[in-house]
Amino acid sequence: MSHLRHYPKDICLTAFFELLAILFNLSAFVFIVPFVELLFGGGAAGAAEPQFAFNQKAMSDWLSWKLAVWDAQYGKASCLAAVAVAYLACVLLSNLFRFLSGWFVSPIRNGVVERLRNDFFKQLTILPIGWYKNRHTGDLLSRMSNDMADIEWSAVCSIQTLVKSPINIVVLAASLLFISPTLFLYFILVVPVVVLIVGFVGKHLKHGSVKSQKKLGDLFSVIEENLTNIRVIKAFGGEARQRDVFGRVSADWRRKANRVVRLKELGSHISELLGVVAMSAIIIIGGRYVMAGHMHPSVFILFVVIFARIIPPVQSLVRAWNYVQKGDASAARVFEILDAAEVVVEKPQARTLGGFSNQIEYRGVSFSYPDDPKTLVLEDVGLVVPRGSTVAVVGHSGSGKTTLADLLPRFYDPTSGCITIDGEDIRDLRIESLRSQIALVTQEPVLFNDTVLANIALGDEHPDIERVHQSARLAYAEQFIMSLPDGYDTLLGDRGLTLSGGQRQRVAIARALYKDCPILILDEATASLDSESERQVQAALDSLMHGRTSIVIAHRLQTIRNANYIYVFDKGRIVESGIHDELVNAGGTYSKLVAAQFID
Repeated sequence: MSHLRHYPKDICLTAFFELLAILFNLSAFVFIVPFVELLFGGGAAGAAEPQFAFNQKAMSDWLSWKLAVWDAQYGKASCLAAVAVAYLACVLLSNLFRFLSGWFVSPIRNGVVERLRNDFFKQLTILPIGWYKNRHTGDLLSRMSNDMADIEWSAVCSIQTLVKSPINIVVLAASLLFISPTLFLYFILVVPVVVLIVGFVGKHLKHGSVKSQKKLGDLFSVIEENLTNIRVIKAFGGEARQRDVFGRVSADWRRKANRVVRLKELGSHISELLGVVAMSAIIIIGGRYVMAGHMHPSVFILFVVIFARIIPPVQSLVRAWNYVQKGDASAARVFEILDAAEVVVEKPQARTLGGFSNQIEYRGVSFSYPDDPKTLVLEDVGLVVPRGSTVAVVGHSGSGKTTLADLLPRFYDPTSGCITIDGEDIRDLRIESLRSQIALVTQEPVLFNDTVLANIALGDEHPDIERVHQSARLAYAEQFIMSLPDGYDTLLGDRGLTLSGGQRQRVAIARALYKDCPILILDEATASLDSESERQVQAALDSLMHGRTSIVIAHRLQTIRNANYIYVFDKGRIVESGIHDELVNAGGTYSKLVAAQFID
């Protein structure tokens, strides 16, 4: 509903044209009275014209007199033709205004969905890395696609109904009250029953929709997991088991979805049944009024016709309300993401980091993930990275090396302690300006389904072509890039899998060179490569590290022998530090790691 505030003009025009459509539609039914009078009544006109007044009897008498005069002058056939033309004109105008109402509601429906999608994607780019730790990609995709579609078709598409039906009901109900206040009371008695039943069905429909959409998210998670790991599944003969897992989740979703569909159908049919019951009661009660002489037959027919017209908008409102309840369940899943709190927040008065001239320092840094605050991933870490130096961080898997590096660009914030650049806490800096000073090369190179040029110049809306070529040359990547079908304009496909591992890594290094930042983080950049690819990538890394301040997370210790300083981590703490030769001679943890890799 908050997104509707962007469309005040469209909402007002939709309501205005819908009101005109209803009024002309109602005017068309007014001609039922003269039509019946002509065919079954049609006495001679009185000597004096009845006084016109705004009540049912006076208006009916006045219209009958006018009709009798017209009949006397021009004949019945002419009167019927005039009534038919007037009726047709009202219907045409009613449909024209209904079309205009739909014309102006379209920007609302599509605009709200577009804004929701844009806000959802923007939020995904803003949320910190830690937020994704326990999230399934398939579930997020389900929220972005199925939940958004459900909002569009179940809720947003009901906007027109939610505008149109209440106006219809109010105008037609006012007409019924005007025609016969007594019969109108019977209509009023039906409304609370409908409201109670709709509320009951809607409550259970929303609850069931939440479960159904969650199961659909689980289904997408299974699909995403299988597509990502299809090679391993095939290699270990796990196809049958994965099909069984998918089948169970799919069957569970089907059961939940069936309940939702049945509840929607139940609400619609109950409202229709109540409408028929009300209509039957009106016919019986109104018929007695006519037979007793309390109401003219033509007026009663008009009442019945208008009452019949009020039932469809009531039913539409019931269906729309049920759709909204179902859509609300999907909206709750979408807004769970939109309302997620940003853990890494920029201070209002944060200043811009203009450059880096002295050193990076970790001061008593401890860190634990928000979902497990008792487990310290890093504990009281203190280290210094002087400008222009290469500092290596080594240790067993799970010792906290990557987490240490992730704290510098503020993918997370320390639980305690601080990180400074040139003595200034990085939490006092603008996040964008901080990250603009840092380039990152990870173990698994991340490439996008775009051109080579776009991947190297990632983040630059107007790439410098010569700089792209220069970065590729320094990364030892230009030779294989030029052998591609379209050179730098070649599309790399999903995750860049058209290239080998070493080629992908050199494109990632070219990207870091293009960014040309003073601070460089290398997170096991050669760990997954074969010896030949590692040699080529290492040469590219040497070009990248030249003249930069580098934090190198290393698995292959051969690559960091010449580091200015080495920190050895174990269970989140620094257990040793020094240069390669000192640490080897010390006979501690680092010496054992070196021995395990048969390094001199």
